Amino acid sequence: MSDSIGFLISDVARLLRRRFDERARAIGITRAQWRVMVVLSRNEGANQGALADLLEVEPITLCRMIDRLADAGHVERRRDPADRRAWNIYLTDRSRPLIEQLRGLAEEVVGEALAGLDAAALDRFTRSLHTIRDNLLAPPPAQEAAHG
Repeated sequence: MSDSIGFLISDVARLLRRRFDERARAIGITRAQWRVMVVLSRNEGANQGALADLLEVEPITLCRMIDRLADAGHVERRRDPADRRAWNIYLTDRSRPLIEQLRGLAEEVVGEALAGLDAAALDRFTRSLHTIRDNLLAPPPAQEAAHG
């Protein structure tokens, strides 16, 4: 049973990503780029290393994403006044409406995915997902050392 639940959760997540990607591609941005922009909107002025940590990606991977976003006019690098070797990343005014447009697109995709669930079922589902996430965020129970 646990395998089928795990596979189902993974499959639903994959299908949500695919649906979002199809729509985001039509406006010229990838899900990965959108994710960078959303995390950056919550952490403007972060340096690339801190931003890579927040996104759980390698710094070189983020550097390439930032390069593409900068080339498209969505972000800009500014020298860190405290460390001339470091760059802080900021959204541009051009990116803010795009972030809102993509948030709306994400809400549409999720709305389509949740179609047919009434308010009570949606509430139970949301609470269940929170419980699952909390369980996975908690440290694992201590394992007794095997003696023998």
